[in-house]
Amino acid sequence: MAQPELTIVPLTIPVVNDAVRRWHRHHDAIPGGFAWFCVGAVADGRVVGVAIAGRPTNRNNDDRQTVEVLRVASDGTPNVCSALLGACGRASRAMGAARVITYTLEGESGSSLRGVGWTREADGIQSWWTTPSTGRTAAVDRPHMQERKVRWALNIRPPIDYVLPDAIEEPTQTGLDFGGAA
Repeated sequence: MAQPELTIVPLTIPVVNDAVRRWHRHHDAIPGGFAWFCVGAVADGRVVGVAIAGRPTNRNNDDRQTVEVLRVASDGTPNVCSALLGACGRASRAMGAARVITYTLEGESGSSLRGVGWTREADGIQSWWTTPSTGRTAAVDRPHMQERKVRWALNIRPPIDYVLPDAIEEPTQTGLDFGGAA
């Protein structure tokens, strides 16, 4: 069977979340405010995979220069995940990110990530949602939350130091009159 040609397209969060609900093995949809961009892979006129990227979920990775791929899901079409991860890397580079990260379960191979140049950055990560020392429990405790994770990264450029302005001033009145009485 021939490999279908894949085209990457932008999608909306409701469309992507619907696909995640149907195709992802253990994750559910995410709230809209967490996504910075969503893409889909199209083959033969059908969406066959989706990805959502946004702000890192772990505050230790949220340096204002890192993008996290939050969800990747497909209908099983070959090479879709690699195409989507590659697209997320290119989009993140275009928006000025220094790096892109994502997580897999330890039992997952990461072959789609390796295939598009990501590197294994950290192993044995335990979800803090269910760590007894925090006293926290997840809103919905799912079996995958007990499994250790692997963090993968695509390093685009070294991070830079910068400061944000203290305040952004409102524009001042220009004195221009657009059709009012003189």
